[in-house]
Amino acid sequence: MTIILGIEGTAWNLSAAIVNEEDVIVDVTHTYKPAAGGIHPREAAQHHAAHVGEVIDELFRLFEEKGYSKSDIDAVAFSKGPGLGPCLRIVGTAARMVSLMLEKPLVGVNHCVAHIEVGLWKTEATDPITLYVSGANSQVLAYEESESGTDFGKGAYRVFGETLDIGLGNSLDKFARSAGLPHPGGPLVEKYAKEATEYIDLPYTVKGMDFFFSGLSTAATRYLKENTNSDGNIDETVLANACYAYQETAFAMAVEVTERALAHTGKNEVLLAGGVGANSRIREMLEKMCADRGAKFFVPEKKFMGDNGAMIAYTGLLMFKAGDTLTVEESFVDAGFRPDEVSVTWKPPKNTNRAEEIKKMQNGAEAVVHTETKSYGFEKEFNTAGETEEMVVKERIQKNYRLPQIDAKLRKDRTRTEVRMLTEARRCGVPAPIVYGVDDFAIKMEYINGTPLKFEIDTQNELAAAAGEMIGKLHASNIIHGDLTTSNMIAGRDSKLYLIDFGLSFSENSVEAKGVDIHVLFQTFDSSHKKPERLKELFAQGYRKNYKDADIILKRAEEIKMRGRYIEGR
Repeated sequence: MTIILGIEGTAWNLSAAIVNEEDVIVDVTHTYKPAAGGIHPREAAQHHAAHVGEVIDELFRLFEEKGYSKSDIDAVAFSKGPGLGPCLRIVGTAARMVSLMLEKPLVGVNHCVAHIEVGLWKTEATDPITLYVSGANSQVLAYEESESGTDFGKGAYRVFGETLDIGLGNSLDKFARSAGLPHPGGPLVEKYAKEATEYIDLPYTVKGMDFFFSGLSTAATRYLKENTNSDGNIDETVLANACYAYQETAFAMAVEVTERALAHTGKNEVLLAGGVGANSRIREMLEKMCADRGAKFFVPEKKFMGDNGAMIAYTGLLMFKAGDTLTVEESFVDAGFRPDEVSVTWKPPKNTNRAEEIKKMQNGAEAVVHTETKSYGFEKEFNTAGETEEMVVKERIQKNYRLPQIDAKLRKDRTRTEVRMLTEARRCGVPAPIVYGVDDFAIKMEYINGTPLKFEIDTQNELAAAAGEMIGKLHASNIIHGDLTTSNMIAGRDSKLYLIDFGLSFSENSVEAKGVDIHVLFQTFDSSHKKPERLKELFAQGYRKNYKDADIILKRAEEIKMRGRYIEGR
């Protein structure tokens, strides 16, 4: 049986463990606790340097007490990144020393991938969408095979959505500090949220499959300042209401994006990973979302949610058995090491037809769609074409995981927005469905006879250029779609490409907004399609045809992509 020692120390938690295929044999943890404020990278590294020796010594002592010998260890795994650079360097140095002492090979483990793999190990999940929420990392990921789908160890964990400003855990801590709460702030925010008396409205920012938390944190902090007592203290009811609204809004955003990824991929499992996943409310929301979609929800024990040595050791075990080891000279750390940069060498092919899996999912993340033959029953205030023999009814359904106040507002706002922006898109020459009628939560519109682009673009790459031409027209008219994925474009039987799902759209003439729009689409290419770089190249060619500032926007989209990388202290 393979035995691996793993060392974790990307941020606040210094942890080491020894595991085999079946379970954790021993583990030891020593946690850095800042005197005030958040994590300081240099102080955290000093903590790790001061205690890593005693942690390893204690680990060996417990290991030998169980009847093992140090020589039984097959390899030494360490967290290569992402993380705080000073902390990673301490852990990397310790791992090299242990490796040399034991004369065993090294394994460099991606911290994010380890959170997923330990979740798979400790639950019955097999092929989930993973919502990974920790301090600096907040991502929605899933494993996708290579182009052939037959080669062992040729896939990767693809990022379907992520934070483009601040991680969920760090945003919770930042807000907690503004309220005078000690680090870590997440558990205290959860505690106060349970004592709330009312919900306060806070910004809800989802763009495609990406989310933004900094505006939410700023607004919640402003609410606290505006309601501070004359003596400078914050009333506990005010604090409780702010914590409640913060959690409900932030978690609903994360769950919505997770559901979008479920709908886009056709998968039927969700795994929750990362330290924020210890929060009972986010678990409850994911459970409700999965139950409503008929998907299975999995979450490991709390001890495997936060940063821990066992996850590094177990992922190292998988990599070691696949022959994925490092020499000492190769064992550098990488503070910006993304999970989608990892070549997954340890998973066998699934040999499934992904297109058929995806087609099983008939409904999107926030609406159900069906056809009708007549357009009766709706006001005609938006009617531009009269009745039709066949039309689509798109109804934004209630989401039980969201607070009713949040849910009703989003559904109504997005329905009205979609009607308005569909009309604007058609005015600027973008093929889009004609609207026949609308009520608070549903739209009747033209039926487009065709196939979602996600089923066609891998065999007809030239459709990416057609998409570029269409979005070029849209952006030239300062319309931001807000949800550009290959699920939201239809390759029509009339040889035209149509754009649908304008619920997140808005009008804005800014490089940033247009750059985010393109980033969302390019992220879909990366996560879901073959030859993503070729698709981006063709899209850019088409985009330039209809938009004079195309190169400026494409450059900004590349800059935005880099924001998903781990930044120290953010």
